[in-house]
Amino acid sequence: MPQCEMCGSDQASLKTVKVEGAELQLCDDCAEFGTEVRTESTSSASTKYSTSSSSGSDSSRSSGSSSSSSSKRRRRDMFDDMDEIATDYDDRIRQARESRGLSQEELAQSLNEKASLIRKLERGDIMPPDSVRKKIERKLDISLVEGESDDDSEWSGGGSTTTTLGDVVKRKD
Repeated sequence: MPQCEMCGSDQASLKTVKVEGAELQLCDDCAEFGTEVRTESTSSASTKYSTSSSSGSDSSRSSGSSSSSSSKRRRRDMFDDMDEIATDYDDRIRQARESRGLSQEELAQSLNEKASLIRKLERGDIMPPDSVRKKIERKLDISLVEGESDDDSEWSGGGSTTTTLGDVVKRKD
């Protein structure tokens, strides 16, 4: 039986409701906190997957349905494509530059950038724009990007956890 993503109660049927910009599967009681979204594309998508996988084996059917349900839960957004800059990017740049015996001005000239930009980056005053970050990484042979942490994979939506919004949020009644 499906669970409401806000309060966690088991319900026979749920509504797709947009709350604060997020589409959630909610029970009738929680649906009043947002606006209901039409689900025409959802039914056609499930029909498409069920008919295309009907010729496959049982294992392919179950994996097809799980992949379609996980894609409904988490949509891609602009932040998925962005790299996360390391918190110690300023130290990485400074240490790599000094280990190569370059001054800030020499590094800036080789990157075709201003020396003031390099100073600001090494002080941690500004985050490096993607174009400058890539130039620095190539020139100094370093990485300024952090890898995916364990915390990020926990929220990927692919796991079998049953944490709902109701587990995390405290309501003000």
